[in-house]
Amino acid sequence: MIRGHDGFGSEVHAVVQGEVFIYPTETLYALGCSALDPDAAEEVVRIKGRERHKPLPLIVGCVDQLDIAVCGLSPDVHALARGFWPGPLSIVLPGREALSPRVKDPLGHTSVRLTSHPLARELCMHLGAPLVSTSANPAGEDPASDPAHLHPGLIRSVHRVITGPPHPRGGLPSTVVRIVDRGTLCVLRCGAVTRKELQAAGWRVIETE
Repeated sequence: MIRGHDGFGSEVHAVVQGEVFIYPTETLYALGCSALDPDAAEEVVRIKGRERHKPLPLIVGCVDQLDIAVCGLSPDVHALARGFWPGPLSIVLPGREALSPRVKDPLGHTSVRLTSHPLARELCMHLGAPLVSTSANPAGEDPASDPAHLHPGLIRSVHRVITGPPHPRGGLPSTVVRIVDRGTLCVLRCGAVTRKELQAAGWRVIETE
């Protein structure tokens, strides 16, 4: 296991392409890999026991990495990003062809957010790609924000575990939204960003498309 410290460059730079690893985000520990590596993404699905029809979510380390992950960056996308990124708001957008099929739904869409966790952001920048960022727990079990609560079987199944600090703060996972019309969002998963916060920022929020 790799344990981080105030300067976590050595931990980040130990990660290589093709690895599946556990790492901290602003909310929870994540199980991930490069979003451009289809074999590693398949391994994430297998290790987690995730239903194969459920696409894996992504994080990016900077706004420029959005161009690697998604297209369709409308003015509304930029407005959401200015208001809520970096932070736990995931936006569903058309995914690029280069992404692993496991991160896209049947329509080719993926969910992505700019993480506010410094170590997670540095991992993205080190690998030069968005990262798969599904919660680090077997499907159906509770996610972990404390490294002591990471599932032992999951730890044994990955190449590397990076615990931080900073540790995740816990609480709810990211909120997932889709832009359905100019100024209108559909909330696909309620999470750390509340409907009230979205509405206070000027968005019309609906429950179903």
